[in-house]
Amino acid sequence: MADNAMPMRQRRGGNYYWRLVMTALCFSLFSIGGLLLSLIWFNLLLLIQRDGLRRRQIARRSISWSFRCFLRFCRFVGVYDYQMLGAEALRQDRGCLIVANHPSLIDYVMIASLLPEMDCLVKADLQHNIFFRGVIKSADYLINSEAETLLPDSQQRLARGDTILIFPEGTRTRYGQPLQLQRGAANIAVRAGCDLRVIHITCTQRMLDKQSRWYQIPLVKPVFTVRVQSRIASHAFHEADEDAQPLAARRLTRYLQQALVPEETK
Repeated sequence: MADNAMPMRQRRGGNYYWRLVMTALCFSLFSIGGLLLSLIWFNLLLLIQRDGLRRRQIARRSISWSFRCFLRFCRFVGVYDYQMLGAEALRQDRGCLIVANHPSLIDYVMIASLLPEMDCLVKADLQHNIFFRGVIKSADYLINSEAETLLPDSQQRLARGDTILIFPEGTRTRYGQPLQLQRGAANIAVRAGCDLRVIHITCTQRMLDKQSRWYQIPLVKPVFTVRVQSRIASHAFHEADEDAQPLAARRLTRYLQQALVPEETK
């Protein structure tokens, strides 16, 4: 037993334990930061900015800025590295759905850090999270449980030029399993007649995936890569007849099933 344990201790050197401690620190800072934004900054915004749309804009920019700071701090202390490829094209998108695969817990953070005024479709459960419910409310994100208003609200926001981030899987990908998409993104795109921008997210090591705890870090520092891919025109799948729109959404979902798989994982 001792002979088997020795190689593991040798592999888990000082850098591994440093990254483990820094990972714990970064997770704590992320949660505390969300709470402070909610309790202090966003409440202050309620007092100093009466215009709802302007207040939402400032809140989203604040979130994006805080995410950029968080990512840079994680890189600085060596928790992980990351690269963003094609960010300029993404920043120019207007009235577009952003669809991405979802391998890790920080996918939203990386994309939102690039887009100061991005909208997002979030899980209803996050409204009950003490650390992030204020963030969701202040940013006025779309909630996936509000079925009656989700489609018209999405159409309205896209029509005025907003970009909306959706992870079509609805949750993080299970490692080693194929993508299982829901039809929400395709339904919105078909009915709103908007384009979709595809994003591929990959990581050189397993970290923060669906089956991993935060403390299960890899032996080697991981590198996350966000690659902005081509736009997809939803009108190619669109049917003029409203009765045929569900069929168009199914066809678009099948197309996304392949389009969202990064080349490295095929």
